[in-house]
Amino acid sequence: MSPRAQWKGYLKFGEVSCAVALYTAVSTSERISFHTLNRETGNRVRREFIDSGTGKPVPREDQVKGYELNKDEYVTLKPEEIAAAVPESDKVLQITAFLACSDVDDVYFDRPYYLTPSAPAGEEAFALIREGMRRKKVAAIAQTVLFRRLRTLMIRPHDKGLIATTLNFDYEVRPARDAFEGVPDIRIKGEMLDLARHIIDTKKGIFDAGEFDDRYEAALADLVKAKIEGRAIPHRKPAKVAKVADLMEALRQSAGVGGSGKASSKPSAKKAGSAPRKAAKSRASSTSRPQRKAG
Repeated sequence: MSPRAQWKGYLKFGEVSCAVALYTAVSTSERISFHTLNRETGNRVRREFIDSGTGKPVPREDQVKGYELNKDEYVTLKPEEIAAAVPESDKVLQITAFLACSDVDDVYFDRPYYLTPSAPAGEEAFALIREGMRRKKVAAIAQTVLFRRLRTLMIRPHDKGLIATTLNFDYEVRPARDAFEGVPDIRIKGEMLDLARHIIDTKKGIFDAGEFDDRYEAALADLVKAKIEGRAIPHRKPAKVAKVADLMEALRQSAGVGGSGKASSKPSAKKAGSAPRKAAKSRASSTSRPQRKAG
């Protein structure tokens, strides 16, 4: 089944425009999910909105949005008033600037979407914008009304299409200084820094998302499968981490060096994540994901 477009409109670059569609690039729908049941009857339970004063359920038609001014003091907003605040959409993804990808801090990245042409008539213009950015090694900044809000997106060439990543607003990103204020300014140098560099060199690899395993999801799949088959519930013991009190000694052990401070044999560089993939393949051969049932 072909994916369903989340948004359709026009990508505009100067006087050049083409019809485009946005498709979700990341989804959590394949994760194992649970329903809440009544332990005694086995029936699913449903949620209700309860009046905090009377303790009685409130029907949907009597529910309104409220902004808290003070404790238990609200200003209420009607649905039509909230709807009036939604910006009007012209369905145009207007490119406002081009810049280097590195100019945008990753902390501003929100959600990625695949951006593709949605009509044959615009495919040439789409390819022109894509290849122009690819040749100049730049990303485009664009704005449009997306899901009821004016959003800023960073657009980059990706394979035969484009990746459009929504960006967080400045007020949504907390200042780094708030988190790093208490971090001491420690200078590292000498043998300690040389050992750290050596370890980094031996661990260099290439990122491949397929190499990494979602251990929690796999454990849930094993648990559900065991329950379905009536087998004993598998228990996994947490991995033990050896504690080394001396930082220099820990570095030497990691680098495989002796007391002289020289590496006895330089470990060969391995591709990052090779161990998790091996474990994933082994588990895949011995168990399968439980099939999801409706309801």
